[in-house]
Parts: sequence; structure tokens; C-alpha cells
Amino acid sequence: MMKKILSLILVIMALTGVCVTAAQAGDGKTYWVYTENGKGLNVRSAPYVGDNQVATLDYRDVLRDVTLLGNGWASVKLNRFPDPVYVMSRYLTTQDPGPWKKAEPTPTPADDKTKTAAAAMNAINAEFRSAKQVTNPYMVVARPTRASGWVNLRWAPSTEAERIATCSQGKELIVLTEMTNWYQVQDPATGMIGFISRQYVSRH
Repeated sequence: MMKKILSLILVIMALTGVCVTAAQAGDGKTYWVYTENGKGLNVRSAPYVGDNQVATLDYRDVLRDVTLLGNGWASVKLNRFPDPVYVMSRYLTTQDPGPWKKAEPTPTPADDKTKTAAAAMNAINAEFRSAKQVTNPYMVVARPTRASGWVNLRWAPSTEAERIATCSQGKELIVLTEMTNWYQVQDPATGMIGFISRQYVSRH
């Protein structure tokens, strides 16, 4: 009876050894090292991060004897080491990633402000290009969206331009120049000259 038990234990141990050997066998695929920053991949003596780094693989290094362990790690057989070593499997790919290229930087808020300022300047320039001087200046009156509101008089033909005065309902202004979306006007009471949106005035 004891011999049978010993024989059974030996068989189980032999089978276990076969399973371990199979688990350590490569899957036959070719892998490339791929890191998003183009840096090297740490090689470790055991599948955990600690004081166990034994080497570094370069970006795009080719590996052909790899076994994925299913726990975020992969065992790798390298010629320089007698035993399998380990790398994080997320840095391996089955497709050649090609030469590393630095990613384009995302626009910063400063870039957005620069683009906004450039767009506003382009709009102002377009208005000035459409300008036609009035041979016989005529009168218009301010028409804000609310009777109790006002219309802004600005130093340039753009809603981004600084406001220099406000015109209440019925305020009379003299048109000096016509533009696509704006008038250059003069306040007859003060002599101030500025720009007002055409949609908020009507001809007297």
C-alpha cells in the first residue's frame, strides 16, 4: 500500500513538472518592446517591482521566447540569463511599433488665447477692408434689445474691442463710414467717434 502511495506521489510530481515546463514555454509569437515615451523596459528577476532589476531592454527590441503569465507580467528567456526573467506585459506588442516619434504637444491655454486674438484681429481687418466713406453723413439712432438697455460704442469694429461709451435707446449718432457689420459714427453731442454694430441702430 505504501509503495502505491509513493508511486502516486511520484506520478503527481512528474505531472506537475510537466505543467511547469509547459507554462514556461514560449507561445511562439514575436513581441516588440513598446513604451509610449520611447524609453527602455526594465527586466526583473521576479514578477514584481522592487530591488530586482537585472537589465533593460531598448524600445523596439524583438523578443521571441515570451510567455504571458496573465497577472500583468511576462516571462522572457534571454541569452544572457540562464533562467527566465520578467517584464511587464503591457509594454509588449505583437506588431512592430516602428521608430519612436515624440507626440505632438497639446495646445496650451496660451495657444488658445493667441488663436482667439488672431481671429479677432482678422475680423477687424475684414471690416476695415469693407469700409466705405459716406459722402453725405446721415443720422441713425441706437436700438438696444431692451428699451431700458444700451448699445456699446467701441474703439474698433469688433465685440472684442474695448468699449468707449454706451448709447441708450434713441441716442442719435452720425454715420461717417459704412462697413459690412459696423458703422463708424460720431456722437454729435460730444464729438466722440467710435464704432457701433449695425444690428443695434436704425436710420433716423
